[in-house]
Amino acid sequence: MIMSTEKLGSFFLGDQYDLTAKKRLDVPIHYDSRDLTTHAVCVGMTGSGKTGLCIGLLEEAALDKIPTIMIDPKGDITNLLLQFPELKPENFKPWINADDARRKNMSIEAYAKVTAEKWKTGLADWGIGSERMNALKDSADYTIFTPGSGAGIPVSILGSLAAPKLDFESNKESILERINGTVTALLGLAGQNVDPLRSREAILLAGIFEHFWKKGQNLDLGKLILSIQEPPMQQVGVFDIDTFFPKKERFQLSMSFNNLMASPGFENWLQGDTLDIDQMMFTADGKPRHSIFYLAHLPDSERMFFVTLLLENMLTWMRTQPGTTSLRALLYFDEVYGFLPPVSEPSSKRPLMTMLKQARAFGLGCVLVTQNPVDIDYKGLTNAGTWFIGKLQAERDKDRVLEGLKNAINEAGGNSEAVDYDSMIAQLGSRIFLLHNVHDDKPIVFHTRWAMSYLRGPLTKPQVRELMQQKKSSTNPSAQPSLSAKKPVRSDIPVPLPDLKPATPEGYLPQKPSLDPSIRQIFLPLMVSPHEALQSVEEGSLSNSYSIGLIYQPALFGLADVYFVDKRRNIKEKTEKKLLLRLTENSIVPDWNDAEELMIDTKLMNRNPERPDNALGPFFKPLKDTVNSEKKIRTLSKQLEDQLYYNERKSIAVHDDLKLFQHPAEPFRDFMIRISQAAREKRDEETDALEATFEKQVERLEKKLRKEQRELAEDELEHENRKRQELFSIGETVLGFFMGKRSTSKIGTALNKRRMTAKAKADIEESHEEIEELREEIEELEEELKARVEAITNKWENIRETVGKDELAPRRTDIVIHSVNLAWLPFWSIAWDDGVVEKKKTIEAFRQLTS
Repeated sequence: MIMSTEKLGSFFLGDQYDLTAKKRLDVPIHYDSRDLTTHAVCVGMTGSGKTGLCIGLLEEAALDKIPTIMIDPKGDITNLLLQFPELKPENFKPWINADDARRKNMSIEAYAKVTAEKWKTGLADWGIGSERMNALKDSADYTIFTPGSGAGIPVSILGSLAAPKLDFESNKESILERINGTVTALLGLAGQNVDPLRSREAILLAGIFEHFWKKGQNLDLGKLILSIQEPPMQQVGVFDIDTFFPKKERFQLSMSFNNLMASPGFENWLQGDTLDIDQMMFTADGKPRHSIFYLAHLPDSERMFFVTLLLENMLTWMRTQPGTTSLRALLYFDEVYGFLPPVSEPSSKRPLMTMLKQARAFGLGCVLVTQNPVDIDYKGLTNAGTWFIGKLQAERDKDRVLEGLKNAINEAGGNSEAVDYDSMIAQLGSRIFLLHNVHDDKPIVFHTRWAMSYLRGPLTKPQVRELMQQKKSSTNPSAQPSLSAKKPVRSDIPVPLPDLKPATPEGYLPQKPSLDPSIRQIFLPLMVSPHEALQSVEEGSLSNSYSIGLIYQPALFGLADVYFVDKRRNIKEKTEKKLLLRLTENSIVPDWNDAEELMIDTKLMNRNPERPDNALGPFFKPLKDTVNSEKKIRTLSKQLEDQLYYNERKSIAVHDDLKLFQHPAEPFRDFMIRISQAAREKRDEETDALEATFEKQVERLEKKLRKEQRELAEDELEHENRKRQELFSIGETVLGFFMGKRSTSKIGTALNKRRMTAKAKADIEESHEEIEELREEIEELEEELKARVEAITNKWENIRETVGKDELAPRRTDIVIHSVNLAWLPFWSIAWDDGVVEKKKTIEAFRQLTS
């Protein structure tokens, strides 16, 4: 089989299947990704091919660059990372299940070879080659997160206790719902078997969360424990806090959380990546991520705790997104048993049901998978617009599926009795699924395609560790600390030093130079202590005879605002410039082009120098004539304005086709995510419009074709009748001739019937020609449609390559010079004798030392 043309926005799931003939039809199933915004359920017993179908669907989502969050309680979905485009036996060997090989009486090497050949044959049968497999591997960033474990990428739950990035008053109802869910999960984790809504414990914790989140303040477990003992609110309802919940009993509650924090292994919950849905949807450069949350190692209470936090965070993220009709992201839940039950109310149920009801407007699709449909809340089933139904084991499962499916059809305005679903489901076999989609006219039975990922079965923690080893070892370079990242050190703190060798640094003065009082002098803060400075000298090189002194070198510090204005784009952005220009011996005339940007809080600057107790100094570098008068400072201020006017530019990313531009405060990553979604929406919109146009033309041609086919049938019938009449007339004429009854009228009639027969035959030939021409026209239209859809796909697929740049330049009036100051920069000057020569080292002290 040759797979049909690749088409973004359409998931290739398999081929139609004839239940009666028990065979695959050469009719590919292309599922519109937008239909997932009305959510999907997939049900089927073990061995039905459910995992293969769902892995295939997730592969298609990756190819379409749809970011996906996957909850994997059993470990099956980790197979998505077992992608081997070269299909070599050595690729499969490390992941072969030894028990599978033993059952086949084969060595692991031999079984790997058989498996590789099996995958190669299976993919070839579906027209899937290495090009598509490589595209899958490169389309997304695949990561396995292991909450509570360091096997994969660990997840820190502290971020989940942080205040949501939403305005509290505007989103009060949804934030209070999140608080209730978080509190319920925390109480369950701490082993508190209480009513999650009415108990004193839940009400107290909810009040604490509300108090801090209302102020935009984050919480962590330590702060929560202390707040339980000493609540920030004095009353609960009409009672004071000690009457409502006595202090001694609050202490017991705080101890249960404290014991939890102190328990072995709990530190794994506090390390790793923050549970930030946006960061788990896209990489730093805007590439979509497929984030798998592996939960197979967790006990039920911890599993429920984490799933609740994840769903609550997902719900908050969803509400910050703009509306769309295209699929923005997927939430995939591999085995939803216990998390959306029909009767009880676990903490995971409310956020999951809320997303099923509201997520469509935000372009978030939910896919729920289960073996037993009786374990899913009835309302959850009826909120699904797509049903993938596989082979079912129990009769009650089939009854529940039929009940939910028919109700969903009726609620959508359809007729659930129009199709014999009971009979169709009873005939399903392995890898054969019934697809019901509310957006289609009728259900379809199909055979799932071969998965590109190796379906090895659930992975163990050591195997997850091996898969994630390379990702865990790759570290991001740490950012350079700014001057405001650390408080200034005190120079008067006693430091145990040996006897100082008195020395005044050469070329320095013991007091600062006298200047015109109109020149404002500032002193940059001391960020490095003398002890830290001494530690930076190579270990063992200092002797007992050394000196350390504080010296100040002169510089210019310019403080300015630059405004970037673009009225057409409604941009008005202010950039604060803090420029430091060092006055070195080589700088005869100060040049602002040599200045460096200084990340510093100006509130940390001082009006006077530091005076260290345990070091010499301060000493000052003499000033040059270029900066020693008010007039020269004014000249330098004008030169700074010129430098900013001619050189300062604001670069923004733009996309002309989409008419979108990067907002000044918007990170490039967020802009790329935004245009990717806009491109997907544009692609879907253009494809819909094109298909609608061609559909009308095809319908017109098909109507003409049907008319010609009817006329052909009539012509053929007419021709047969004429032939019979002609033969009868000829026979009558011949018989009359032999019987001596010659009649010119009968000969004429025979000739006339001959002409009518010939005309009927000509009409048939003409109908055949017209039908052929119409079929060719339809085929040409379909080919043109395919070509134009492919052109649309290609146009919007490589959106990153068509992003341009615009530079905004300031006008003269957009530059505001606040001040040009004489700045004194602190350094530590260390001199010592190593027994051979005297050595010196000068250490910058207005920035933190970096290792």
